[in-house]
This record gives sequence, structure tokens and C-alpha cells, in this order.
Amino acid sequence: MLKLSPLALAGVMGFKSIRTAIVESGLCFSDRVSGNAFRPGQPAEIFPDSRVVSFDEFPYNYYDVLDPEVDLDSWTLTVEGEVERPGEYTLDQIKELPHVSQNTRHICVAGWDAIGSFGGARISDFLEMVEVHPSARFIEVECADDYYSSIAIDDALESQSLLCYEMYGKPLNAGHGAPLRLQMPTKLGYKQAKYLVTFRVTNVLSSRLGYWENLGYSWHGGV
Repeated sequence: MLKLSPLALAGVMGFKSIRTAIVESGLCFSDRVSGNAFRPGQPAEIFPDSRVVSFDEFPYNYYDVLDPEVDLDSWTLTVEGEVERPGEYTLDQIKELPHVSQNTRHICVAGWDAIGSFGGARISDFLEMVEVHPSARFIEVECADDYYSSIAIDDALESQSLLCYEMYGKPLNAGHGAPLRLQMPTKLGYKQAKYLVTFRVTNVLSSRLGYWENLGYSWHGGV
């Protein structure tokens, strides 16, 4: 029986439906472990300016195109869902919120990392501005390059989670997600969506968990 068990397992894994179910169960288990291990209120390390790489050394990373050619003059962020003040928000309105600047490490699932300088508004302040409903549990974002992702509201409320519109004290350029991106140093890079156009607050996640998440990456995506 012991000798034949690997062959039996291999035979079972040969069925796509069973293999998919096993993989999905494993990913769900991994996400539960990651979520339980995440320590709310435990910030990522903040680095001195001397540790920050130069702007030219900070890698560009994208899944489709480096520049989706967003019209910065007409851009607005569409806010919808479980909020009292849905609608279109301009970058100037977001910039009216308290400004935060932080030197944090960006970690890419592809294997590289870099310490950069980021600036913007706390997502928590933005949620207060749009008057999020107390029952809200998730945020789903859509992007100008057709990328999409989602995060838990608790992750968004962390003090280091930003609606980022600056790097190195200057407005984001196209390659880094202009005019607005998520910047969350407690998350892997694929959770930090760029070129934001839609910000949806919801109680129930849709089937569009995220571009990479729907391809099998961890939904939690914590570091």
C-alpha cells in the first residue's frame, strides 16, 4: 500500500477538477494563515534618507503597459459603494487631506525590493472624507490599464497605507502609476495597484479579487 500510494495520488492529481480544488484549498489555507499572522498596528520599518535608493535606481514594474496614457488634466477617481459621499474626486481634493511622506521598502513577488520615498494621503483619511459606512469590509480598485485588485478595509486603515501621488517629493510619473496609486508597505507589490480610476467600498467581494489573485496569487499578499 505504501509503495502504491504515490501512484494513486498521482492518478488523482491527474484530474484537473481535483487538482484545482486542492490548489484552491491550499491557497485559502495560506491566506488564512497570513491573515491570522498579520499584526494590526504593527508598522513596516521606516528608513532614513541615507537608505533610500536614487529615483533612477527604483525599478519600474508593470503587467501590461508602462504608460496607459492617462489624461491627467481630466482624471478623477470614481468612488462608489458603501459610502455616504460617492462621486468623482479630483487629485486636488485628495491633496487637501493631510500629507504623509515615508521611506519604506517596496517588495516585489518577482524577487526584488527597493527602499523608496513615497508621499500622499492616508487611505483612512480619504475614507473619512467620503464617509465610509461602518459595515464596510473591503475596497476594490480598478485601474486605467485594466488592472484590478482588492484589499481588506482593516489593511486600508493602517496608518502607512496611502493613496500615493508622489515619489521622491515629486508627482508620480507614468511608469510609477500617475496620477494615483496604492502604497502599502505591509503588502507585496502586486497589491499596490497603479493608475487608479475606481475606488469601490463594499461588504462582499466580487469575483474580481485581483488580476494576479484570480490567477492564483495570495489574496492577502502580506509581507
